[in-house]
Amino acid sequence: MPTSKETIDRWLILPDESPQLDFKEAKNHFEMKELYRYCVGIANEGGGHLVLGITDKRPRQVVGCKAFQNPQKVEEQILDKLKFRVDTEVFDYDGLRILIFKIPPRPQGTAYQLEGTYMMRSGSHLVTMSEDRLRQIFAEGRSDWLEEYSKTGIDGQGIVELLDTQKFFELLHLPYPQNRNGVLDRFLSENLIREARGQFDMKRLCALLFAKNLELFSDLERKTIRVTVYPSTGKADPSVSTRIFKKGYATGFQGLVNYIVDQLPHNEPIKEALRVEHKWIPPIAIRELVANALIHQDFHISGACVTVDIYSNRLEISNPGEPLVEFDRFIDGYRSRNEKMTDIMRRIGICEEQSSGIDKVVTAVEAYQLPAPDFRNLYDRTNVVIFGPLEFRNMGKSDRLRACYQHCVLKYVMSEPMTNQSLRERFHLTSNNTQIVSQIIAQTIEEGKIKMDDQRGTSKKFAQYLPYWA
Repeated sequence: MPTSKETIDRWLILPDESPQLDFKEAKNHFEMKELYRYCVGIANEGGGHLVLGITDKRPRQVVGCKAFQNPQKVEEQILDKLKFRVDTEVFDYDGLRILIFKIPPRPQGTAYQLEGTYMMRSGSHLVTMSEDRLRQIFAEGRSDWLEEYSKTGIDGQGIVELLDTQKFFELLHLPYPQNRNGVLDRFLSENLIREARGQFDMKRLCALLFAKNLELFSDLERKTIRVTVYPSTGKADPSVSTRIFKKGYATGFQGLVNYIVDQLPHNEPIKEALRVEHKWIPPIAIRELVANALIHQDFHISGACVTVDIYSNRLEISNPGEPLVEFDRFIDGYRSRNEKMTDIMRRIGICEEQSSGIDKVVTAVEAYQLPAPDFRNLYDRTNVVIFGPLEFRNMGKSDRLRACYQHCVLKYVMSEPMTNQSLRERFHLTSNNTQIVSQIIAQTIEEGKIKMDDQRGTSKKFAQYLPYWA
């Protein structure tokens, strides 16, 4: 369908470009290789338009485009180079030439590339596509790994022997059936097993959550959870201890969390002449982070499992797969990689369906006056670091700025303002430290992580702050 003047007028007033719509001034020239790159990137984002002859910065203006005077030849070059067809349209806008490239979406399960590089959009820029995103694309149309069957042709007794059925009913707050058929009927109704010719097939999801021993499943034995305790701050010390948790994620969850908490170093502050043991990482933070790691791991990465590493000064929890939500939006954002698993874990009280639980983690960390959690994207893994107690004067610049940003986001999701005072309270500082907290706020603004809430006025004395994306 030809583009109308009304469509272009609407484009001109859009607040931002999108992965499916990009403007380039290109008054006199536009590189052919750059055109190829944008065709690939926009196609990988579901298709859209590349518009030459309109400035990309607001307020946008039509400036006209003299590039590519033979659009039909350009179409042929794109088809020859990229192996997919892109249509062009020349539009006369009050005497100024606009050239529009209409880019189709990539086929399901396929990602386009240019000379071996897969491109995608990030904001208004083209970037190289992450391996995690590529895996998601290539997995499109395939069956869900968790919905595939781990064991087939099992009789009813075999189901009961492999699964902790007693714990299953306990977690769901249901009375245990009087006979085995009642147990099987419940698993059938939950679509965790299926009956076929008088026998049963068990889904991976069922085994992964409720197995008595994951090592009895050949396709799940590498999905057990490994907890390693290091006596110092690094891995070099040979006197480490490692424990493998073989129970299903749901049935073994509380035991796993309790074990991690028990291994943590602790302080013994004296309160009213009594020594009170105080773990230096709040158990609620451990619970939420372990649940996140289990639920959001990428099961298509073979030979990888959730790991928990306990050092003398920190705790690290890691899961296979890159995050689906940007680290900056961990506190307020949510996107589940494994929907059915999340639903069951929510029903049994291990997680919340519409929240990552990171807000609870940051709240608990602030209450314990700990350094802010550090979220890291490692190769094929998401890693979260919770640090032990560290006095403010010993925190580095990155620790302070990270804490400032996370505090600002936490206040935002709670519909409360971040102020100099609230940040001082987060760091457990007195009013004598107003100036140094102001410096932290200024540095965090300079890093582009927070901004002043202009609707509250411009007075720094009474300033309130928002996350940069708010």
